[in-house]
Amino acid sequence: MVRLDTLDWIIVASILIVVLAIGVLVSRRAGTSSNTYFLSGRTMPWWLLGTSMVATTFSTDTPNLVAEIVRTNGVSGNWIWWAFLITGMFTCFLYARLWRRSGAMTDLEFYELRYSGRAAVFLRAFRAVYLGVFFNIMTMALVSLAAIKIAAVMLGFSPIQTLLIAGTVTLVFSTLGGFIGIVLTDLILFVISMTGAILAASVALNLPEVNGLQNLLVHPDVVSKLSFIPDFSNMEVALAVFIIPLAVQWWSVWYPGSEPGGGGYVAQRMLAARNERNAIGAVLLFQIAHYAIRPWPWILVALASLVVFPDLDSIRTAFPHVDADVVGHDMAYPAMLTFLPSGLLGLVFASLIAAYMSTMSSQLNWGASYVVNDVYKRFVNPDAPENRLVFVGRLATMALMVSAGIFALFLESALQAFHILLSVGAGTGLLFLLRWFWWRINAASEIVAMVVSFLAALYFQFADLPGWSAYLKLVSAIGVTTAAWVIAAFVGPRTDGEVLENFYRELRPQGPGWSAVRKRLPVSDDSGAGDNIPVALLNVFVGCLSVYALLFGVGYAVYGQTVAAVTLLTIGALGIWFLVRSIRREPV
Repeated sequence: MVRLDTLDWIIVASILIVVLAIGVLVSRRAGTSSNTYFLSGRTMPWWLLGTSMVATTFSTDTPNLVAEIVRTNGVSGNWIWWAFLITGMFTCFLYARLWRRSGAMTDLEFYELRYSGRAAVFLRAFRAVYLGVFFNIMTMALVSLAAIKIAAVMLGFSPIQTLLIAGTVTLVFSTLGGFIGIVLTDLILFVISMTGAILAASVALNLPEVNGLQNLLVHPDVVSKLSFIPDFSNMEVALAVFIIPLAVQWWSVWYPGSEPGGGGYVAQRMLAARNERNAIGAVLLFQIAHYAIRPWPWILVALASLVVFPDLDSIRTAFPHVDADVVGHDMAYPAMLTFLPSGLLGLVFASLIAAYMSTMSSQLNWGASYVVNDVYKRFVNPDAPENRLVFVGRLATMALMVSAGIFALFLESALQAFHILLSVGAGTGLLFLLRWFWWRINAASEIVAMVVSFLAALYFQFADLPGWSAYLKLVSAIGVTTAAWVIAAFVGPRTDGEVLENFYRELRPQGPGWSAVRKRLPVSDDSGAGDNIPVALLNVFVGCLSVYALLFGVGYAVYGQTVAAVTLLTIGALGIWFLVRSIRREPV
């Protein structure tokens, strides 16, 4: 256990004061209306929204998760989340403009724009609770679990102490500033978080046990972990961390922050953009920063931890005061932070607080927007004045924070929660991708997908299935859920024709999936104006190629392989240049 000295606490306090000051300064503007409190009046530029998306996904649990992945499956194990880049690029070039074009307050309004009848109303209400409350609480509990482990290692805090202190500060900031306060502070918090991650990696590499990057890369405990691609001689691991994520997981699994077709707090930021072009630019910036810029400082700390703490027993020995139930490989990251010197320790600790606050405040504001717009305003008090809606939003924020803290006390590891979230959303992803481009998908499809995916997750999580690996359970759940909702699309009640026609007129989705609806429209209502799908798909391909090139270009530079690094970084830069030119040609 380490102790922060006076300088460290001054740094931490200064950052917290700045963040809280921003919340206070914008609180009056944030409270003027629900539109401002949750979307900042739809005036946000791409660079601010993109940075906010990155900051939101940069949380206290993320470096812990990466550390656990690297220590157990090597660098190549990160494909279980790197594969979601494909999802993100589809969101960027096929769905961002559609979300912004919808003009919705939350992404759940989609259900009553796209479907008809009581089923559409039920979907909106149920998903508001299912996602905004249940899933959101689970996600925030995962973030809080990481905060608990970091505070236990670095400060000797109990879980209750950590949740009370971190939760109270975050709650005050979130309830005051609303969405505009969150987005503005995200920019500051992201810079602090990245600075802290880079400095932590630098210190880790220069520890006497590690003795520099070159020695780390040839250490016998590290060499086997360095490959970007898993060893296919161990097909079990290759399937789990590489083949399944790239072939199946990215399009079939719903995961917070990487929802197929966009959703959650990512959709919230697309809806807050000042126009469609800014929505696209924000998502593209998010993909570049999230996958190409951020991972390597975390990976380096994880690799160095294999030298300093080669196994769990070494972590337990070093931190005997920490409850044995929470000691896992994900604890290696905060354990490495205990070697930081005074001053730098305060900055890195502040960066972790910043990461925690950024993610939690976004999750709280997004979840509260569901409670207010899709439950309270829609079903309880449709004529509620704006000040009442903001008040209810602040109450919902407090309730979500308390619930997440309680749930966090029952989790054990970051990877455990990651797999739970994957399994619960397994099989729903393809529906979320196709519902924009295939008229036959109906409300029954969505209901069946939710019910079957949840039941399948419970079954495969708790059933006694000897010899069934985690990836086999995931694929099986995906297959069962996908088959169920496709059948429902053909046999369930069809969406009212007028609703489909209005949806098509307003959002102009292209492709053969709407041909049946287009045939019913007058020529004047179907001018053919809309998105160019072939160009969008080309941009998706170029985007994935470019960001993966940048990701591995940085990796090869770290490994000292200059030719490969320069080649890949050049390819990545040219690809991004091509995409920027393409976005600039988009209509505003």
